[in-house]
Amino acid sequence: MMFHRGNTQTMLTLSQLRSSRNVRFWSLHATGWLAYGLAVYFGFLFYKRPAGLGPAIAIAAAGGFVLSVPMRYIYRAIWGRDERWVIPVVLATSYLTALALRIVINIDVQHFIDQKPFTSPFDLFEGALMSTYLLLCWSALYFGMKYYEAKQQQQEAVLKAVTLAQEAQLKMLRYQLNPHFLFNTLNAISTLILDNQNRTANRAVMRLSEFLRYTLDQDPMKRVTLRQEIEALDLYLSTERLRFGDRLRLEYAIEGSALDALVPSLLLQPLLENALKYAVSPREQGGMVRVEGRAKGAMLELSVTDDGPGLDDASRPAERRSGVGLRNARERLAVLYGENYRFAVLNSRPGVRVEMALPLETATHEEAPTHSAQQRYPRPPVTVPQGASA
Repeated sequence: MMFHRGNTQTMLTLSQLRSSRNVRFWSLHATGWLAYGLAVYFGFLFYKRPAGLGPAIAIAAAGGFVLSVPMRYIYRAIWGRDERWVIPVVLATSYLTALALRIVINIDVQHFIDQKPFTSPFDLFEGALMSTYLLLCWSALYFGMKYYEAKQQQQEAVLKAVTLAQEAQLKMLRYQLNPHFLFNTLNAISTLILDNQNRTANRAVMRLSEFLRYTLDQDPMKRVTLRQEIEALDLYLSTERLRFGDRLRLEYAIEGSALDALVPSLLLQPLLENALKYAVSPREQGGMVRVEGRAKGAMLELSVTDDGPGLDDASRPAERRSGVGLRNARERLAVLYGENYRFAVLNSRPGVRVEMALPLETATHEEAPTHSAQQRYPRPPVTVPQGASA
């Protein structure tokens, strides 16, 4: 049933396109022959106009209108074929149509003006050459419009293919994070169970399910406000706090003007995960992670800084610079913003600082989601005053 409905919609779309093309053809066709009739009529203003000239020209223009219609279907049949076939067919079709038009004009002039323009079949065939130029112009316009339409359709198809490819790449990058994060978190829960911390492990599972449900509900193609991104991070960090406790110190420094800026959903999560992996997890005393955000001109600047080992430290600096999370965030920004973004991984001494800058866009009424992460999955509210600690 769904297949049938989809076919019906496709047929309706094609029907609408054909209808639009037909309207365009008949409008141009009628306008062209009307212009021909007016041009011939006003051309006779400089000469003595014989009686019956108006009806004669009207019949000639109407004859051209009717006789040239079959040319459309002939040209449609040869469209896209080899030029060795197309050019002779166009020349022959134009001449034969011009010959039929000259016969109509000859009869028309004899009836309304009482003159006989052609006295022999040879004069008739020779006179058809004059009308052939007119119909060759008609043919050139037809093929020009046909070629233009084909180019437009080709460009639309290419743009659609590029858009679909970008959407597929974004979804792939977005969902690439879930298995990576899930693997690390399940390992942590497994450790809690082995240490007989079953109650803590149960809370971790519940909070993990809340975060995963949020990621599934979010459309990877849509962006969220920075405020909602921070709320989503709180769902993620609620699980990590069970692992690290007081060893994890988190600070937010988000300017109020940046909270309504749009960012790709879960853009900061892999950067935080990277910082926790290298700055907090391997050290007994834990570490500090600081998230900053501000609007600067036409760009939104974001950064995630930790106080762990820097890039020039001996603790696997290459992995810190090119891990899955960092590479994923960079690729998502490249797909969404082309070259209009910045992404850098720098030494902050101590630790590492990941800086990003993307175009500053604020949420409109249509773009803003109707419910935030906190509204759907109630948690203690995240406060983001300047320099506050979480």
